[in-house]
Amino acid sequence: MRLAPASRTPSPRATESAHRTDLDQRPTGRRFAGVATMIGSGLSNQTGAAIGSQAFPVIGPIGVVAVRQYVAAIVLLAVGRPRLRSFTWWQWRPVVGLAVVFGTMNLSLYSAIDRIGLGLAVTLEFLGPLCIALAGSRRRVDACCALVAAAAVVTLMRPRPSADYLGMGLGLLAAVCWASYILLNRAVGRRVPGAQGSAAAAGISALMFLPVGIAVAVHQPPTMGAAAYAVVAGVLSSAVPYLADLFTLRRVPAQAFGLFMSVNPVLAALVGWVGLGQSLGWTEWVSVGAIVVANALSILTRRG
Repeated sequence: MRLAPASRTPSPRATESAHRTDLDQRPTGRRFAGVATMIGSGLSNQTGAAIGSQAFPVIGPIGVVAVRQYVAAIVLLAVGRPRLRSFTWWQWRPVVGLAVVFGTMNLSLYSAIDRIGLGLAVTLEFLGPLCIALAGSRRRVDACCALVAAAAVVTLMRPRPSADYLGMGLGLLAAVCWASYILLNRAVGRRVPGAQGSAAAAGISALMFLPVGIAVAVHQPPTMGAAAYAVVAGVLSSAVPYLADLFTLRRVPAQAFGLFMSVNPVLAALVGWVGLGQSLGWTEWVSVGAIVVANALSILTRRG
């Protein structure tokens, strides 16, 4: 019988060292996977919005949003599997409110994108979660961040011949809806177990947009191309980000997740510039950057 060479037999110390190396690399690998997923999710969300805007000339923003709501409902109902018959009225109230806000948020955002472009619309919408993060804080750094964000908004909405105030107003409405969406999601999470509440809200929102979708199909019959754009937008902006967030939140700290979310206005501006030819002036870029930095600074300076 041939003996194995001594160099091929690992020593106990080498085995222990290799085991420790595996344990050290495992969290790093999980964080890397989480960061890569966050980048992919952000790009998917903004790319989906850009693709959906290609269908605006045929079915309008409302038609694209209707399809997006249907896709979101299919995904969330499949994942959440809500037991609707077991819901009490105390649980239904925030769920219904979440459904209304969910639909209004997407409709106002896509209408804003149609008027003022992807980058500015998403930047204004991002003020919603930023206000939630800064509200009630007594820290001086948060007060400074709020002033920076406010100055950036004033700069974006300054009077000029090309200003579309209706589009900006729709972007701010999307911001209010996103802030309400966050607060209602917290209430739903406390009252309804798991993802059942979010799934039920998505289903109700899709039902609310069902007559809208039928009306659009009758009065503005979609072409195959427009329908495909809308479906792709629903998948990239609803299904992919939701599933990616479920994956990411298990692998990166909540602080890191919130910090990356602040980059979305920049991603939207880049996608709008590269994919749609929606260029921003240096003033708009500085304003977008100021809002992103304000949010990032507020998150990085928090403890716990």
